Amino acid sequence: MQGSANLNIMMKAARKAGRSLVKDFREVENLQVSMKGAGDFVSRADIEAERIIKEDLMGARPTYGWLAEEGDEIPGEDPTRRWIVDPLDGTTNFLHGLPHWAISIALEHKGQIVSGVIFDAAKDEMFYAERGTGAWLNDSKRLRVSGRRKMIEAVFATGVPFAAKRTLPATLKDLARVMPECAGVRSFGSAALDLAYVAAGRYEGYWERELQIWDAAAGYLIAKEAGALIEGVREGQDALASGSILCANNDIFKGFAKLLRAE
Repeated sequence: MQGSANLNIMMKAARKAGRSLVKDFREVENLQVSMKGAGDFVSRADIEAERIIKEDLMGARPTYGWLAEEGDEIPGEDPTRRWIVDPLDGTTNFLHGLPHWAISIALEHKGQIVSGVIFDAAKDEMFYAERGTGAWLNDSKRLRVSGRRKMIEAVFATGVPFAAKRTLPATLKDLARVMPECAGVRSFGSAALDLAYVAAGRYEGYWERELQIWDAAAGYLIAKEAGALIEGVREGQDALASGSILCANNDIFKGFAKLLRAE
């Protein structure tokens, strides 16, 4: 798909940061790592990837705002537009040598996500979308959600909270409701890729609570443009504002939501 100038800038920045991350991933045992909190690590590679992305995006669009995982928010001269970036979603996987992590870049305009890029550099898969133009993988593959209609045939993804986070009891209840009704639940450690995989039809659905906006902004648009329905886990919640996301294809969404919203 021929994308806009902004989308091309985003993809170029993602690939440039991806090259840096892949180089460090090959030498993961030598990374200098500091601890932010229990189970939540930040690496030199993560910080360098954010620097590369920020340099490219803000260099090309210096009036836009900036919000990313590792740095402070920067208001833009243009208050209607801001970049939302996670330079390394799946940091724990990265640091353990597991090749399942991604760069996530979104562009917000007037409170709406209008462009999104998720780059899985380890597998060279670029997922991307612009509002109203569909979702795509690499150069030409149009993404569409799975066509499965039965819960018992569905595979879902979620994030299992680490270090006894407060969402653990709710997640365990969710799993007890969902697992007997489906073909399986996966927890691979990257919210961005979970949403991209729903868009690609690899999962039928995904849910998770207490995400940050940089975890989900790009994936939200990509999944939606591929035909997914997305709401908050609780009925009436705004998915991105709350960080509580429930996502599935049209045929399975109602039954999936009913399970997760059961009291």
